[in-house]
Amino acid sequence: MMADSKTKMRVAVAGLGAIGTDVVKALDQGIEGLTLVAVSANSPDKHRGWIEGLKSAPKLVPIEQLAEVADIVVECAPSKLVRSIVAPVVGRGKTAVVLSVGALLHNEDLVDLAKAHGGQIIVPTGALIGLDAVTAAAVGTIHSARLVTRKPVAGLVGAPHLVENNIRIEGITEPLRIFEGSARDAAKGFPANLNVAVALSLAGIGPDRTRVEIWADSTVTRNTHRIEVDSDSARFSMVIENIPSDNPKTGRITALSVIACLRKLRASLRIGT
Repeated sequence: MMADSKTKMRVAVAGLGAIGTDVVKALDQGIEGLTLVAVSANSPDKHRGWIEGLKSAPKLVPIEQLAEVADIVVECAPSKLVRSIVAPVVGRGKTAVVLSVGALLHNEDLVDLAKAHGGQIIVPTGALIGLDAVTAAAVGTIHSARLVTRKPVAGLVGAPHLVENNIRIEGITEPLRIFEGSARDAAKGFPANLNVAVALSLAGIGPDRTRVEIWADSTVTRNTHRIEVDSDSARFSMVIENIPSDNPKTGRITALSVIACLRKLRASLRIGT
């Protein structure tokens, strides 16, 4: 049953990598109106020690049980698991917070499933900036939206686009543009890196009209994203330089964005669109 305003909503976290771990610890410290009830991980034994050491230890359960025990499930897992995590949640009319937003492009029926059952998929801003401005502009007409991403080499090595096209970036000494195209193709070619492109596209003019450039850059130490949007209400450009987390593909701010998103769910004061 969904929690009423006096009771806490039950939250579960799927995936205990760099982001999931930070989210679990924040929930354990306390977020207004929420309580952490369960987590799932690929190698549960690896995490049992620190999970049991939390103030109020959640259950370690298989992914397929998360939808039964929680009202909100936060997906912090590899993109290939998104469907198995999200479908049971929204199919029960519950809320899924999705980080691997790129996976939504080839599981678009999850949105229809949520609509049919009164569920909701929430995509936090993550490593990006200004999605509130983009969603506002999209109420009017957006003429163009572009994302230029620059990452240190370590954050891009092994991406399918590089492997399939035999592009070698190890040892480069100057910035190299390794991709230019649509947000849809960017997400396909860089599934661990370009969730930002898909989030921007879903907030704005869609994955086929949103343009993306990706640069491997040995001169930067931060994952840098620049957004340029032209619309009938405003023209804006924004840059964010993210310090990588323990996982070089992911910025430290991503976990903080999820925590901020969870705080907003039941907060007495809520700022931002």
